Amino acid sequence: MTTTTIAPSRFFFLIIILGSLTALGPFSIDMYLPGFPAIAKDLKTDVATIGFSLTSFFIGISAGQLLYGPLLDRFGRKKPLYAGLILYIAASIGCMYCHSIESLITLRFFQAIGSCAASVAAVAMVRDIFPVQDNARVFALLMLVVGASPMVAPAVGGYVTSIFGWHMVFLILTILCGAMLISCFLWLPESYQPDTTLSLKPKPIIKNFVAVLSNAQFTTYALAGAFSFAGIFTYVSGSPRVFMQIYQVSESTYGWIFAGLSVGFIGCSQINSRLLRRFESKQIIPWALSFQSLFGILIYLSAYMEVLTLPLLIVLLFGYLCCLGFVNPNTAALCLAPFSKNAGSASAVMGALQLGIGAVASAAVSAFDDNGAGPMAATLALCGLSAWAILVIGRKFIRTEATQTAAQPILH
Repeated sequence: MTTTTIAPSRFFFLIIILGSLTALGPFSIDMYLPGFPAIAKDLKTDVATIGFSLTSFFIGISAGQLLYGPLLDRFGRKKPLYAGLILYIAASIGCMYCHSIESLITLRFFQAIGSCAASVAAVAMVRDIFPVQDNARVFALLMLVVGASPMVAPAVGGYVTSIFGWHMVFLILTILCGAMLISCFLWLPESYQPDTTLSLKPKPIIKNFVAVLSNAQFTTYALAGAFSFAGIFTYVSGSPRVFMQIYQVSESTYGWIFAGLSVGFIGCSQINSRLLRRFESKQIIPWALSFQSLFGILIYLSAYMEVLTLPLLIVLLFGYLCCLGFVNPNTAALCLAPFSKNAGSASAVMGALQLGIGAVASAAVSAFDDNGAGPMAATLALCGLSAWAILVIGRKFIRTEATQTAAQPILH
């Protein structure tokens, strides 16, 4: 199936379904962020400790990537997807009734394991259904759907928490996932013929992952994209405490700030799709990472010199997130471009790197808690600079790999 054979209405419908699957994880994060103070009070702990339930979610969604990759290649896309969505529903119901921070941290881990089936399957389906040259544009369109999460979820979560309590947030997530499960069963096509020859034993699976990682183009753009995207995890983990405790904004105001900042990320992902008509992905990424690093450094220096006011922080974060709107769709497309047969495994490794590095960044912000914005600011700067350095170094290996491939004799 390709974009040239799909009717416009069908194409739009596929984007909505795949975008919703991709947004399940982010929505699960963004919607309960305004409830951190209420959850901390109810579970008799502090906001920093509640942050570890976010870290456990990141760890779960990272580990689950490697679990679902081989399953999606072995059994097709839909069966593992159904299993993950059902697990998500069960864990979400458990979160509604938990009465300790330990149970919340554990259940959020399993909720993440379920949600990552949706994201891995959606990314693999993009590679299955659409031509390679259209992947960056499709990923940008998916980001438009994903963008509804940070724009809507925190605001909804803030109002739901203030009126009905934080438990109701997880009921809403349960209902949303149930609707996705029904939609996938009724309208989402099976895009990949199951590969019955693929072994699920550890050794072949690891060998397949190693083969993916041995591709210089994949490794360079996967790592650069992962460190860049870790800035999102840093921002998500640190912003509840920074905005609501340090700058003393209300739950609902925090939700609106979070939504407003997300406009930059989503808007630039759509500008990116237009830029792709004139420029290639590999031309856009270096500029975006350079500016992301610059904004990260400015946030850190402002915090270090104690001149980081609330308006200045919002402006600099907006610029930082705008850069991510250019980086994420392009690195994802370039990561998957070399793969057709093992797109599920490639998607899983890419997601595991992205979310694993993001989990480390999230944990760092939660662990190095202090009375200022320092931990979040330092981690934002480090993420941007690391992504830029990896790209500069990795592109040399990509050129070497391309030269060696071109030099190989053609056997007749």
